[in-house]
Amino acid sequence: MTLLIAAPCSGSGKTLVSLLLAAVARKRGQGLQSFKVGPDYLDPQLLGRASGRPCRNLDLLLCDEQWVQRSYHWWSRQQPLALVEGVMGLFDGLGPSSKGSSAAVAKTLQLPVLLVVEASRQAGSLAALVRGFRDHDSELQLAGVVLNGVSTDRHQQLLRESLEGIGMPLLGVLPRHPALELPSRHLGLIPPQELPDWNERLEQLADLAPQWLELEQLMPLLHSGNSAGQNAVNPLEELRPLIPPQEPVVAIARDQAFHFCYPELPESLQRLGCQVQWWAPLRDEPLPENTAAVVLPGGYPELHAAELSRCRRSLGSLAAHGQARRPIYAECGGLLLLGRNLVDRDGQSHAMAALLPLNARKGALSLGYRTATTRSDGLVVRQGEKLRGHEFHRWQLELVEEADRTLAEPLWHLEGWGVRSRVEGWSNAAIHASWLHLQWGGCPSIAQRFGHAAATAASTTSI
Repeated sequence: MTLLIAAPCSGSGKTLVSLLLAAVARKRGQGLQSFKVGPDYLDPQLLGRASGRPCRNLDLLLCDEQWVQRSYHWWSRQQPLALVEGVMGLFDGLGPSSKGSSAAVAKTLQLPVLLVVEASRQAGSLAALVRGFRDHDSELQLAGVVLNGVSTDRHQQLLRESLEGIGMPLLGVLPRHPALELPSRHLGLIPPQELPDWNERLEQLADLAPQWLELEQLMPLLHSGNSAGQNAVNPLEELRPLIPPQEPVVAIARDQAFHFCYPELPESLQRLGCQVQWWAPLRDEPLPENTAAVVLPGGYPELHAAELSRCRRSLGSLAAHGQARRPIYAECGGLLLLGRNLVDRDGQSHAMAALLPLNARKGALSLGYRTATTRSDGLVVRQGEKLRGHEFHRWQLELVEEADRTLAEPLWHLEGWGVRSRVEGWSNAAIHASWLHLQWGGCPSIAQRFGHAAATAASTTSI
């Protein structure tokens, strides 16, 4: 048993409360496993760095209910404490429904909910708001409330009495304080590796938390109950090592430009017997020796477009790899590296690896879950398969007019709530490139097929 930390809406302070609790656990020397509801890469990086171990995403839409249960029970049993950070508002799910929401995850895992409310402009109406969230779904248990943005002692007393009137425990009050200001940009919070004072921030949060949170009541609620997970099963149990064992080298891009990667992706490859090696294109590193396959995850290549274009060894080795028809899996920001040119936010064009006949420039926001129907067999998918992924970007692709259109075929049809269906992605026997983020944990066939493709490539003459 542990807490799911939720809120009425985004921006209420879920991540702040989660980081405060993680910082306290770290200072006390208590191991804590963190989880994040939904398709998020940035909050998990913060929680993972705070706890000292990878944060795990629990997504009922990208993975099925059984996988979410397996993942939660397997990883929570590894540490004495655990917490789950919710996504958006408590009941916000697919479209107008609560499908895939924090509430749905709480019910699936039978977790009590801690509600974080941004109360800077609240008074007596707080009681109506909290009562509504408490009573909206009788299957949910609200353990208490943490208030954020409370400016004065008088304001705090007013809100406290309002909650007492409905019998709701107040488990914390966060003031406006510099320590609680987490810098952000267009896709979310800035990742911890870009914050030079990150460790100092955590220490400060741990020192200040006793002033703001009722830790004597909250910390016992984080006990994961290890005994309950004695029969837990590794969520990657279905994956079997490649036969015969080839141990192909798979290079995964990881630097400030590329770091949107669920931990299950490298773990799946390692479980199959692949040698995962991290590769930093932004440091102008060539691909590792004997690389059989490449994974290009999402990130912020647009913020580093000029620098990337000057990394001729990185781009040159990637281009040679692709020209040799060796496997490449690219998602979102990784896709941008494969085109001819990337136009940055200032309108400047920068040359990329030129493996696909496209240019990329800033466009409208594309955000949400998508159902993808595969048009033909490809590197990791087969014709007619339906997968669910998540799209989150502000870029558009333009086909180069004089391009050889046989280099790759459209990958799949995308459909989603409130958006027009469209053909998206690029595919051939060696390339899978799409805006769509997939959770490999919930799609074991993708890892298996990519691992086999890597093993086949490793058996050929290296480039």
